[in-house]
Amino acid sequence: MQSVFERLALSEENSGVFNGEWSRSSGAKIDKISPIDGTKLASVRTASDDDYQTTIARAQEAFEKWRKTPGPVRGDTVRRLGNALRELKHELGQLVTLETGKIIAEGEGEVQEMIDICDFAVGQSRMLYGLTIQSERPSHRLMEQWHPLGLVAVITAFNFPVAVWSWNAALAAVCGDATIWKPSEKTPLTAIAVTKIAERVCRESGADPAIFSLLIGDRKSVGQKLADDPRIPLISATGSVAMGLNVAKTVHGRLGKTIMELGGNNALIVAPSADVDLATQSIFFGAVGTAGQRCTSTRRVIVHESVADKVRKKLLAAYKSLPIGDPLDKKTLMGPLIDKGAVEMVQQSIQKLKDEGGEVLYGGEPMDLPGGCYMKPCLASAKANFKIVQEETFGPLLYLLTYRDFDEAIAIQNGVPQGLTSSIFTNDVREAEKFVSTVGSDCGIANVNTGTSGAEIGGAFGGEKNTGGGRESGSDSWKSYMRRQTNTINFSSELPLAQGIQFGTDDSGSATA
Repeated sequence: MQSVFERLALSEENSGVFNGEWSRSSGAKIDKISPIDGTKLASVRTASDDDYQTTIARAQEAFEKWRKTPGPVRGDTVRRLGNALRELKHELGQLVTLETGKIIAEGEGEVQEMIDICDFAVGQSRMLYGLTIQSERPSHRLMEQWHPLGLVAVITAFNFPVAVWSWNAALAAVCGDATIWKPSEKTPLTAIAVTKIAERVCRESGADPAIFSLLIGDRKSVGQKLADDPRIPLISATGSVAMGLNVAKTVHGRLGKTIMELGGNNALIVAPSADVDLATQSIFFGAVGTAGQRCTSTRRVIVHESVADKVRKKLLAAYKSLPIGDPLDKKTLMGPLIDKGAVEMVQQSIQKLKDEGGEVLYGGEPMDLPGGCYMKPCLASAKANFKIVQEETFGPLLYLLTYRDFDEAIAIQNGVPQGLTSSIFTNDVREAEKFVSTVGSDCGIANVNTGTSGAEIGGAFGGEKNTGGGRESGSDSWKSYMRRQTNTINFSSELPLAQGIQFGTDDSGSATA
């Protein structure tokens, strides 16, 4: 651990405030405890009221310079950031694992996702395209163009402590914006390490480091202030539905903009024609990967009656053979949950399931391992109308549901308040096409013969309903970080009006129509 900290410029006590310089904050101190074994990793000083005001002011100054920098030049800074992340991929991946409990393959995979989005953003820096439109008036040009938006506050959750920041920050940077990052207080060290890398890259490239600012603190000291602040036109927030509702009400109340990535209660349908081996492999990863703490984790399996026994047996065999333990051991496939509170929360959900008549088929019990954050993943039989099945339990709890008719399967899939990601395993082309059609899945992501988890950065990421409706990462998500402007340019000596309206003055100056 010591070598990782040295390579990432971390110390025993670290400032959680960066505004072009690292502040000697007088805010509260956080002791970060690793969920792996309960050891203290380091301490972090959080933001004070003065830190908040200074950081926003400095970010605004940085934005006013950065927005005038040509897009491809901004892209070069992001290219350098991607290369710096490549150089430290192993160390950053280890830090993600130490802080979150993710297995090392997922820790390094998350850093790779940061690298990938930087590559994507570099290309996008030369493709911030506008539009030329045919004007109905002679000798007029009608066009649309995109301008930098301003300050973007990025509020991230513990489960993807660095990747989600990069989805926003890399695109915002090439669009000419400055970002203020509020990470989860459960994962402060990864945020500090990444910000230090970004600082170094900015200094080397001549950019103002305050375009990547950092404010670590809780809802009261940082989160609510960001939502209230009229200087911040866009808030991108990842977290619970309750958090999202609060942020949305506040930001929209001042006519600001939001990108929301909230709850997911993701279902995977297994049809009679499905490749069951492929489906169960996908379910297994989707349900236990990141200890079930992904917003895209598979929560519900909707399996046709004819293959239900086969799917159940294969999943039981996989669950019973799952290596659980130290996530730094490459043989481990599931590490700890983020903290003891997360384990207790899953225990409460399992009890609610039992109270409603559900049956635990395997697992669910806490494990006596160092740190107290480990549990066996739970595989359970349930019914779609159970109240607990309608909710998102953020942990390794998977419900097996059955169906007879394909329309029934789609109705079960869509019959929850959340709408992030969904999947179907089928070899029937009609079922596959219906699933991704307007009468199929109502989620922001709908997959065929691949799981609910593991989205690629090239496509826009986000969901509908209680998931928030936001989109991040690839495709045309860059537009969220810019303001659209329509321009009409008259290069004639006449003044024709749109819609053929006649309104003006004659040569004497008298009004005419």
